[in-house]
Amino acid sequence: MRKVIVSESRIDLPNIDTALFQQPDAQRLMAPERATHAPRFLLLYGSLRERSFSRLAAEEAARILSALGGETRMFNPSGLPLVDDAPHDHPKVRELHELVQWAESMVWSSPERHGAMTGLMKTQIDWIPLSVGAVRPTQGKTLAVMQVSGGSQSFNAVNQMRVLGRWMRMLTVPNQSSVAKAYQEFDEAGRMKPSAYYDRIVDVMEELMKFTLLTRDVMPLTLPLFRVALNPRFTRPFYAVPRTSAARTASG
Repeated sequence: MRKVIVSESRIDLPNIDTALFQQPDAQRLMAPERATHAPRFLLLYGSLRERSFSRLAAEEAARILSALGGETRMFNPSGLPLVDDAPHDHPKVRELHELVQWAESMVWSSPERHGAMTGLMKTQIDWIPLSVGAVRPTQGKTLAVMQVSGGSQSFNAVNQMRVLGRWMRMLTVPNQSSVAKAYQEFDEAGRMKPSAYYDRIVDVMEELMKFTLLTRDVMPLTLPLFRVALNPRFTRPFYAVPRTSAARTASG
């Protein structure tokens, strides 16, 4: 690994230990070792109804991703407890954690209810750990957001999920899907009918696949080396300069 160390004489950053502060290595970022396995996608949906349109939309997305060369898994949120109402070793919580660790990319599909994503959708996202060691398990992974509505087209749920994706430090693709009057868009077998809404899901999944292929191999290189101190397992937080007691008090 070629290290690009910043000379102490070139910076005036007294709060930083310059031995741990590196300039990005453009050569490694632009030419990483490329994985050969199929990109891995986890799909979450936000309704437990027997005929859940957010689930049906997610299933269509999974079919498209599979056709594009991806491997897909879908989490069934039935039985997932409310956040903080069960231990982290609850079987459904553990299942979700393992799927998040496995995935290189995610698709979130929620109904819009009372002008927002559903509580079930938010519960799944809230159960995702904020960190494993020193790094969020979602950091640097790609994300696509979709919503279904019973009435006219809306974007409240996808906008909220974009905010959550940013807080989870994910790379949310620019494109998105919002299916209006979803009850009209699926046949009796649960398959989506041909429409502009279906075409948009195809567009979103194609974009997600491309973003995932472009970024998955460089994702570990985007982590803040200043904070993890070049630990190859990214498990040990490391502040460049020890914080004073006053700073610890101020930060809570």
